[in-house]
Amino acid sequence: MRQLLIVDDEKNIRLGLKVMIEREWGGACEIRLAANGREALEMHRLQPAEIVITDIRMPVMNGMEMLAQLRLEQRAAEGPIVLVLSGYDEFEYAKTAIRFQVRDYLLKPIRREDLFEALARAQEELDSRTSDAQRVDAVQDYKKRLRLAGLGQLLEAEGAELERVRGELAAEGAELCTPFSLAVVSYRHEQGGSMDREELAALIERLDGPLASGCQAALWDREGRLVLIDSSAERVVRLAQLAEKRELGGLLIGLGLAGSGLDDLPRCYRSACRALQYTFLHPGVHLVDARVVEGGREMFPPPEEEVRMLGNLLGTDRQKEMNERLYRIFRIDQLARIDIAYIQQTVRLINEKVLDEVFRRYGEASMEVLKLYRRVGDWNNFRYFHDYFRSLENLLSSLNDYIKQVRLAYTENENLKEAVAFIEANYARPLNMATVSNHVSLNYSYFSEAFKAYTGESFVVYLKKVRIEQAKKLLEGRELKLSEVGEAVGLENAKQFARVFKELEGISPHEYRSKLHTRG
Repeated sequence: MRQLLIVDDEKNIRLGLKVMIEREWGGACEIRLAANGREALEMHRLQPAEIVITDIRMPVMNGMEMLAQLRLEQRAAEGPIVLVLSGYDEFEYAKTAIRFQVRDYLLKPIRREDLFEALARAQEELDSRTSDAQRVDAVQDYKKRLRLAGLGQLLEAEGAELERVRGELAAEGAELCTPFSLAVVSYRHEQGGSMDREELAALIERLDGPLASGCQAALWDREGRLVLIDSSAERVVRLAQLAEKRELGGLLIGLGLAGSGLDDLPRCYRSACRALQYTFLHPGVHLVDARVVEGGREMFPPPEEEVRMLGNLLGTDRQKEMNERLYRIFRIDQLARIDIAYIQQTVRLINEKVLDEVFRRYGEASMEVLKLYRRVGDWNNFRYFHDYFRSLENLLSSLNDYIKQVRLAYTENENLKEAVAFIEANYARPLNMATVSNHVSLNYSYFSEAFKAYTGESFVVYLKKVRIEQAKKLLEGRELKLSEVGEAVGLENAKQFARVFKELEGISPHEYRSKLHTRG
């Protein structure tokens, strides 16, 4: 809807023009009325008009004075389209109207045809302005997106690629203020993983307004992190303060070293990324300045031997020693001044030399242990180092118990295998569970449960079955009497032999032998 302002000291003329235009244009215009130039200026300041129809001679402030003031105050490249009405066909008024870029000079009394032709020309010009402005905006938007894309490429460019991108940006006139500040912003969830671009952009805008507001550039790197470039670090410091105030523990910022031109952009970006990494070591710290971490950090050789010995402790009863060694490996007492690269290489060593080796040798543990293993294997699953370290301690404790169980089960199987072999070799002797458990050096009560779990039978039943199977072989021949067969397999007398045989086979030893010989 067009904004139209009618200015005339004669009320009937103001109202008449309003009615005339409304009939012709319907609801296409919002028409306001003013009785003099000063009143019109006040209305225009509150709601700028696109078309002004004004008289020349008016009290308080005449039309020419109003146009002069309007032009003086007009900030945009183009002000409203002005149609001047006058009952005085004088050359001086026409010259002044031209000087103030009046589009049409209409004499009173106004003819409908002249007015609507003038308004139609004004409408065409406004449409043209809108179209031109849209084209300019589109071109500017394209250039802005092209510049941001170039800056994004320049962040991580090297060698020939660096020279090419820098040259293209320079050719487009893309420059950075000197000096400039660069920060990399991320949001890490408590359970690991980062916010996506849309979530992070919405969070920043809720905290501190539109991303591009007040900074030279706001763009995204390949990791989906926000990169802010500005003349100072004021905005990122304010973001960190707001995050702390609102208890947004996951909003983390790495502030890079200052730069002085496009050539410095990759260096500043790398230093900001490195600073961001150090938030991992400092719970509750939202912003780390590259100047703090660039120098004086302590670095040590990879703790390969310590890690190897840590792996050797798994499956033993030396849990306390294992925890103490883990503290030494990560140098917990020096964490505040240690180089992040040492933590990275130590995590990698533990993954490769301990965790992966355990699962290669012993197979998959329970689902709970396996889930923890997959989580601990990537430190990016944690917001802070102490969360990672606690989870690693828990995983190693679980693996320690798991390996002990595996080893114990293996040892038990060997012992029980030996017990079965002893029974099968000595069934003819007076055997009981105490004799066999002593032979394999296992506790009597424990042996009873373990033997049943291993064979599926109690010791007594298993021994009976072994003896009866041997008796059946002896019954195939006629050399031994039934009582002699029972004694040969370790049963005390013929009565016990007959009872046990019928219990397991359903018939007596005599019936069993008779059937064999009848078939023969």
